[in-house]
Amino acid sequence: MEQEQNPWKTISGKIVYDNPWINLTEYQVITPAGTPGIYGKVHFKNIAIGIIVLDEEGNTYLVGQYRFPLNEYSWEIPEGGCPQGTDYLASAKRELKEETGFEANRWTEILRMHVSNSVSNEYAVVYVAQDLIAGAAEPEDTERLTIKKLPFETVLQWVMEGKITDSISVAAILKWQLLQSKIPTK
Repeated sequence: MEQEQNPWKTISGKIVYDNPWINLTEYQVITPAGTPGIYGKVHFKNIAIGIIVLDEEGNTYLVGQYRFPLNEYSWEIPEGGCPQGTDYLASAKRELKEETGFEANRWTEILRMHVSNSVSNEYAVVYVAQDLIAGAAEPEDTERLTIKKLPFETVLQWVMEGKITDSISVAAILKWQLLQSKIPTK
């Protein structure tokens, strides 16, 4: 039986960290078991946007960069932030141009997901960009990106081998594969 009522009771909350992208709030709570406790929530100030880029030959483009929180290099689909209240597709178009230089004439939304709902409210929207127009990338000054063109099948294999671990990329690549396989997703 589904329980749709919130079993948590919030006693108080205070922001313990804040920057332009996230804040962290610590809550004093009563747990579903009725005991006192604490809960931390990371609030993201932007919606996460992801883009699978596909050319006419079935190639896709990954973005490689060193990820500070992981202390390692990561291969991902192009991703970025959409400020609250901004159009998701407009943000996807901006991110695609910034990170790869491409513009696209055809856009398909394929996925909406909560990225890590046990500790954050981060929400993601993913598109597939097709019918591409090449141009020059315009990365932000905090980004040092490498662009890699690969057949989509290779990128799917990288997911299966654990070479791509970014959650938005993994979910998007697997979802696109399902959609192309004509397997019902509902």
